[in-house]
Amino acid sequence: MALVKPVLFQVAGYQNSGKTTLSLRLIKELTAAGLKVATVKHHGHGGRPEVVEAKDSDMHVKAGAAVSLVEGGGRMIIHAENGQWSLSEEIDMLSFFKPDVILIEGYKNEPYPKAVILRDESDLELVEKLHNIQVVLCRKPGLSNLLKDSALPVLNMDDGVCWILEYITNK
Repeated sequence: MALVKPVLFQVAGYQNSGKTTLSLRLIKELTAAGLKVATVKHHGHGGRPEVVEAKDSDMHVKAGAAVSLVEGGGRMIIHAENGQWSLSEEIDMLSFFKPDVILIEGYKNEPYPKAVILRDESDLELVEKLHNIQVVLCRKPGLSNLLKDSALPVLNMDDGVCWILEYITNK
């Protein structure tokens, strides 16, 4: 049996652009369409993501375990510590779960197909700086007029969700 690789798709934009809101909508819609979705989110706020301290898994890691896995009632929590995880390593990890789609939130400079969210004119530089943009989503009405000569689809958020869903399901 051939292993089918998941579709990888990024949601990129500056902080407070709506990346998480868009990701949540995509997860709900893709799941409703019967697809198994995995996500990778870059914790871009500095420091490490929070963990529940004083639990056995945290104590195992503090004692020196590189990885601690806790399972119960069908839920699995993995707590791993490493100097630095690459996005490629994170994708490999998620691939174990055999998702149909891996949504990547953040990591804007990575080369995967992506939607870029623009809040206002100051974000226009992203269209020039980022690679493998498939669609540009504009939060501010009228912003799309500044990109009318672009070869890329430039859409509002609602139309953008429909466009991304079609893009992913056609892969």
